[in-house]
Amino acid sequence: MQNNSPMQTLGLTDSAPRTEGRLKSLFWPSIKTGDDVDYLGTQGFWVCTFLAILSFVLCVFTGHEILGTMVFLVFFLGGVGVREHSRYAAAIVLILYLVDTLATGPSALRVFIAAVLFSNLRATWIASTWNSESSDATLPPRLADTWSDKFSDTLPRLLWPNIRIPFYVLSIALLMLDALGVVVILRRHA
Repeated sequence: MQNNSPMQTLGLTDSAPRTEGRLKSLFWPSIKTGDDVDYLGTQGFWVCTFLAILSFVLCVFTGHEILGTMVFLVFFLGGVGVREHSRYAAAIVLILYLVDTLATGPSALRVFIAAVLFSNLRATWIASTWNSESSDATLPPRLADTWSDKFSDTLPRLLWPNIRIPFYVLSIALLMLDALGVVVILRRHA
């Protein structure tokens, strides 16, 4: 006899079987169930959050604290949008990263991160059009048991309706600033 916890019996644990491996879901995700939709949204949120922290730290070390704060906000709030299946948020995070890569020059790490952000955009696009007609398509409940659950499940649902419009404005401002930076770099090299 198998000893299941009440959380497993109710299907409320994070141990739901994935329809694909972690590496495939990171680089070329597919969606077959509601659990896949939820998993990919969470994965995209964490990827954007990691990128926001990394970008902030790098900007602070180079003496650009204000720019670092702006970049952190755009990438973190972009992750919130990705968690809530916003195609715009996923697209703008990828575009901003590609513009920054163009300005600073490609590297193996940047190509890897760009590939992850592209798959993030693809997964968000698929998830935003997900048809929840079948019983397999039902999204799992969002948990708030652990700090991680509260940060990746509860916080995006509370933040996104309130920060969506300011995020659009901030992301467009950062994109214009990045484009201006690329123009200045290209003029210096010409």
